[in-house]
Formats: sequence, structure tokens, C-alpha cells
Amino acid sequence: MHNSEYLQHHLREIKNILAKHKLVESLVHKQNLVEIQRLFEQLDNEAIATILETFSPDDRQILWSLIRFERRDSIRVSMSVQPQIEVQADVKYRNRNMTIRVFDLHEGRLRQSPIDTKDDLANIKPVWIDLVMPEDEHLSWAEEIFGVELPNPRDLTDLESSARFYVEDNGEIHLHSDFLLDRKDESGNVAVAFVLNEDTLFSVRGKELPVFRLQRLRARAQSGYVTDAKDVLLDLYAAEVEYSANALEDVYTELEEVGRQVFKSQMTDEEAAKILAAIAAEEDLNGRIRRNVLDTRRALSFLMRGKFLSKIQGEDVREILRDIESLDGHTAFLFNKINFQMDATVGFININQNKDIKRLTIISVIFMPLNLLAGVGGMSEYSMMTQGLPWEASYAIFTIGLVVVGWLTFKGLKFFENRQLKTVPKK
Repeated sequence: MHNSEYLQHHLREIKNILAKHKLVESLVHKQNLVEIQRLFEQLDNEAIATILETFSPDDRQILWSLIRFERRDSIRVSMSVQPQIEVQADVKYRNRNMTIRVFDLHEGRLRQSPIDTKDDLANIKPVWIDLVMPEDEHLSWAEEIFGVELPNPRDLTDLESSARFYVEDNGEIHLHSDFLLDRKDESGNVAVAFVLNEDTLFSVRGKELPVFRLQRLRARAQSGYVTDAKDVLLDLYAAEVEYSANALEDVYTELEEVGRQVFKSQMTDEEAAKILAAIAAEEDLNGRIRRNVLDTRRALSFLMRGKFLSKIQGEDVREILRDIESLDGHTAFLFNKINFQMDATVGFININQNKDIKRLTIISVIFMPLNLLAGVGGMSEYSMMTQGLPWEASYAIFTIGLVVVGWLTFKGLKFFENRQLKTVPKK
């Protein structure tokens, strides 16, 4: 059992901070919440569960949002039944709003409609339904209400290339494309499935993507930005090309920074290793961008060949394809730049290795005659030659002779090295 005075002390402290949180605004809000988070980090799971049960449901939700995700399951188990149900219900509600987004057209703009139940979805005429790692329940809602077959986002990467763009017998248009995700902590291509069913676009994916967020913001803000589901699809592809172009600019910037390090007069092996790692990361991103725009080109070409688009939408597709053509030249140039910088860095590593080998060679050349003399000195003939001298004098003379021979060898090597440098023609 927990010490009651210990819990009461922290409970009073949290109540005081929560009361301040409700009275003040902005920056002070954040400071109060950070202070509560710090207190939670000092308590074990059972103590936090006991504290949460003393608050009202609204206050409990505020405090629950401050707990780290990895601790929530253990804390929830330690709570009594009713608070546990309330917290679990709030989690499901938040996840539902995050995983299924439904948009209709209102005064020429996309408008998001809240969806909490299956009836909410059935009572709306959507132009776009966006599902991010949806639950099976959400997929079944859409399939039953709209009569459409939606793929599970976990299976999108298992599709063969020949099955990525096709038309069902009922007229559904299916497209499976890769969209770029470029963040400092995460970079890659995310598979997205599109289904065009009559006047509704369905998009299914496993992660949130910046392109989709940008599309939602633009369509909400600009009247007439989209007029139907196909416009939404084409604008997503156009935004993807724009996002890829921005990522290429970032690659240019990173390579310029790496280039300043590569073109230094000297570079250590540790610096070279870091530069090679940075170049490899940019090469990987450049390759992902090239693959991504190639996939976008294939999807747009499929829509053009199938004659699914209006004349105006066809012109939009041609404009997007021209942008993709320009990106192809940039990715090819960046591959050449990356290869050059990588070769230059590897050249510095080779130079450093040659310097080390040169030092070892000089040392071995210097000690080669010394080893010969030492071998001669260890022979019996040497003892016979110096038998008339005290051993102290003979070994002193022999040591001095070794030093003189080594010094003369070193000077001879330096002389020939300087002579070679003088004979090299100057540019």
C-alpha cells in the first residue's frame, strides 16, 4: 500500500496546478502541464491510478493526456472499472476521429464531417473518404454503405506491380501508389490505395502523410479548388510532385554542406566516415524520390489511357507530367553529384592510408640495414674481431655505427624524395 500522506501531498499539488491551468492561458498552460508531467514521472503506476480516480471525468481526461503512451496500459489496469471504461472510451473516440476522415463539398470547399457511428457515414454524400490505418469496423462501414471493396493497409506492400492499376467490372478504379515521407527521424515511401467509386474517392494508407494534410488545408481554404473526386485525386498527385521537389531542394542543400567538407585540404578518417554516411543518406532519399515520381507518372498515364478524365483534368495531368520530367533531370544530376562527392571522400581515405603506408615503408627501410648489421654483430666472427677490446667499448662503437647508418639511410630517402618533387613539372 502507498503511504497515504505521500499520495495526499502529490494529490494536493496536482489539484493546485490543475486549478491554475483552468484560469490562465497559453504559455502558462504549457508550463502547468509540464509540471504535472514531471510529477507523474516521479510516481509509480498504482499511485497515478489512485490519483486519477479522485478527479472528475473531464479533469481525468486532461491528466490522462499527459501520461506517456507506454505507461497507459499498466495504469489503466490499476484503475477501478468505471474510470477505466471512461478512459478506454475516450481513446476509441480519439482514434476513430484520427483514422477516418470524411469530406463533402460545401460552397466549393472541402468540409470535414465528424463521423462517430455508421449512421453518420450513411447520412452524408462524401466526395472523399480518407482512412489512416483504419480498424476493420471502419472498412466494413464503407464497404456496406457504398458497395466498394477496400484493401487492408497492412496488405498494400504485397501487391504485384501488374495489379496496382486496374478497373473492376462494376467500374471502380483502383490505384496503388507510393507517396514520399521525408522527416529527420523517418524517411521512406508509404503505399497508398485509391478507389474511385462513382463520385467518391477512397484513400487507404498506414501512416499520416504531409501531402494529404497539405491537400486538406488547401481545399478547405480555397473556393473551387476541387469540384469532384477526380480533382481531389489529381491534386494529391500534384501535391506529391511538389513535395518531392521540395525534398530534392533539401538534398541539394545537404550536399552543398557536405561538399564544403569534402573540398577541404585535409580530412581525417573519422570525418570521412561521417561524410560517407551523410552522402549515403542523401543517395537513399534521392533514389526514393526518383522511384516515387516514376510511380506517380505511371498512375497518371493509366488515368490518361483509360480516358477517365475530362478535358480540363487531362490538361492538368499533362502539366503534372511536365513537372515530373523536370524532376527526372534533377535526380539524375544529383546522382552524379553524389557519386563525385563519394569518390572524392574515398580518395581522401586512400590518401590517408597511403601516408600511413609511406611511414611504415620509411621505418622498414631505415631498419633494414640495421637488422643486417645487428645480425652480423651477433655472429661469432664479430666476437673474434673485437676480442682485443673491452665489451663496453666494442658495443658502444657498434651502437654508434648503427645510429650513423640509420641516419644516413633516412637522409638518403629524404634526398631522393625532394629530388623527385623538384622534377615534377608545375602546372
